[in-house]
Amino acid sequence: MFRRTFWFTTGVAAGVWATTKVNRKLRQLTPENLAAQAANKALEAGHRLKDRALDFALDVRAGMAQREAELGDALGLDAPVDQLPGPRRYAAIENSSNPKYIETTTYSHNRNEDH
Repeated sequence: MFRRTFWFTTGVAAGVWATTKVNRKLRQLTPENLAAQAANKALEAGHRLKDRALDFALDVRAGMAQREAELGDALGLDAPVDQLPGPRRYAAIENSSNPKYIETTTYSHNRNEDH
């Protein structure tokens, strides 16, 4: 008698546990819950993306400030007003591919002119 009661109680408990698990899963798979889960995942992804973009922007700004300081030092922009920067260096060889060094000849485009 005791064995039957034990197994009956065990079966009832297992049935209640399984029914609760199945109902919980069914509630998670309703269209409303699936839509809410998708919206939550999208919000989380958006927040992560925003944080990464903010970190990237801060890194870029720090790099820009560092480069501006380097250029200011190189150009003497931070020097006192009474002290002028040194003379500029010029290239030893002219760059022939640069348009300002290419000699241009002018041609008359008048068709009526004798050649």
